[in-house]
Amino acid sequence: MNVFYEERGTFKVGTILSNNMTSLQVEAPHGKRSKIKISSVLLRFDKPILSEFMDCTKKVADELDLNFLWECSVCDEEFFSDALATEYFGYSPSPVEAAAILIKLHSAPMYFYKKGKGRYKAAPLSALKAALAGQEKKRRQVEQQTRYAHLLGEFILPEEFKPLLPDLLYKPDKSTVEWKALDEACASSKLNLPNLLEKCGAIPSSHDYHLNRFLLEYFPKGVGFDVLDTCTEMSDLADLPIAKVVAFSIDDAATTEIDDAFSVTPLSLGSFRIGIHIAAPALGIMPKSPLDIVAAQRLSTVYLPGNKITMLPETVIHHYTLGEGRLCPALSMYLNVSDDFTVTTTHSCIEQVKIAANLRYDTLVEHFNEYTLEKNSLDCVFGQELKTLWNFARKMETSRGKANDSNNEKIDYGFSIKEGNVTINERRRDSPIDKLVSELMIFVNAEWGKQLANGGVTGIYRNQSSGKVRMSTSPAPHQGLGVSQYAWFSSPMRRYVDLINQRQLIALMRSETPPYPKGCSSLLSSMREFEETYEAYSEFQRNMERYWCLRWLLQEKISTTSAQVIKENLVKLDRLPLVTRVPSLPEMFLETHVELEILRVDLLDLSVNARFIKKLEE
Repeated sequence: MNVFYEERGTFKVGTILSNNMTSLQVEAPHGKRSKIKISSVLLRFDKPILSEFMDCTKKVADELDLNFLWECSVCDEEFFSDALATEYFGYSPSPVEAAAILIKLHSAPMYFYKKGKGRYKAAPLSALKAALAGQEKKRRQVEQQTRYAHLLGEFILPEEFKPLLPDLLYKPDKSTVEWKALDEACASSKLNLPNLLEKCGAIPSSHDYHLNRFLLEYFPKGVGFDVLDTCTEMSDLADLPIAKVVAFSIDDAATTEIDDAFSVTPLSLGSFRIGIHIAAPALGIMPKSPLDIVAAQRLSTVYLPGNKITMLPETVIHHYTLGEGRLCPALSMYLNVSDDFTVTTTHSCIEQVKIAANLRYDTLVEHFNEYTLEKNSLDCVFGQELKTLWNFARKMETSRGKANDSNNEKIDYGFSIKEGNVTINERRRDSPIDKLVSELMIFVNAEWGKQLANGGVTGIYRNQSSGKVRMSTSPAPHQGLGVSQYAWFSSPMRRYVDLINQRQLIALMRSETPPYPKGCSSLLSSMREFEETYEAYSEFQRNMERYWCLRWLLQEKISTTSAQVIKENLVKLDRLPLVTRVPSLPEMFLETHVELEILRVDLLDLSVNARFIKKLEE
């Protein structure tokens, strides 16, 4: 006697060797013996022979009409398989036919729900239709995925991908057919996603690939400004007193948000008065006004080589910028300075300042540099004033204990982009122009921060201890700058924190209630959001500078270059602010100069593959 039984969801057959009431010992067609429960036996048979039974059963099962089988069942009642077999065949079925019905029922869970040993229930019509529709949808998706993957493998972008590219590149849904096809094509081509899509023509601009990623996250509605009624926030402030000084600014050629300017007025007995004049948008842009809401959302101007995304609309910038030949509202700090460049008194006021000139770094540096200062030959407009400010800046640097600061030996880099070509210029960080401007900004930011603290007015400070800079509403030393407290006031058109601090300072100077009282939730949230966003903007700027460094290597067809070891196999390329790892670099001392071969530059993942050639003599 043979048995047809179910074991762990699989149908099997075997010859009975022994029977002990609750279990059977059976032998499979291939000779394996096993012990099974009698309760798992579905039917017993003598014919056909054991070795042919499953083949015969599967042949009959394949010929069964599944839809007709479902129609023969009663949808709302459970049934036994042998009863359905009798209904289907119209006679008492043979063991092969009965087993075939069981196999067919078991293989069609969308049509029949299993309810127990040999017991099933037909799926309701609505459920069956939904299941079949889902199955058909999945089948079409598999076909679609196969077609997509084939096209991508041939580096052809399917038409259906074009409207989906931003999502596929920057925030993909990995459950979609398109993503699965891309993943399959990447695996077969051994390319990463951006490189594959670039070969398919989906990334025509590597620059825009990086820019659009940033814009999608931080400017999803675009970089333009909605129509704003800015007239009420840009009053002419004609009632402000006019300063009796001749002021000038110093900025890069591309700067339009001119926040600061300077003046020097001779006094008696060799003393003089230095004026530091800061643009004053806080006089017109009121808290929670439409323009303020926009600035609070952006929090800062975004800088990248050859471009920028301003915090404020251009019309507002034009109104408040300290432009040449204009009378501009400003917050001014005047420093009375003795002939040895010691500050004797300071005084701050709100006024209008006439800007005589906007000096630009690229033209000024030819006349105002270490050589001309040493030769005392400052043949340029405001030459005497610049020399006075330079001597004052050196005195302030010394008073902060930073005269021999190692940071002064570092190099800053300037990027100029014209028609897709990049020029990268080196600029030593302690050049006279840079030192002059930075020292005056450090002084005014530290002094106004002290005034807020002494006046009991809340401000947002930048504190540094143990090398870590953090923002706080409580004043504390900034160890890196060597000052007792430091707060940003000097760039109110470019940084929202500066705009907040300027509002607080204006209230203090006018003896008014400050717009942000102590513990103000909006000030605290703005501070936290600014810190996070400002770091993200800075990281984006660093990435775009890296991009243009790589573009420069390709543009100049650089095949070999020198570099300096800065850590293990990490090197900095000469003439560029570009750091990369060189796996083939042997162990060397830090600051060792080496020659590298540039093997490959990837503008999408911002990487450069370089090989060590040799060590260079110092």
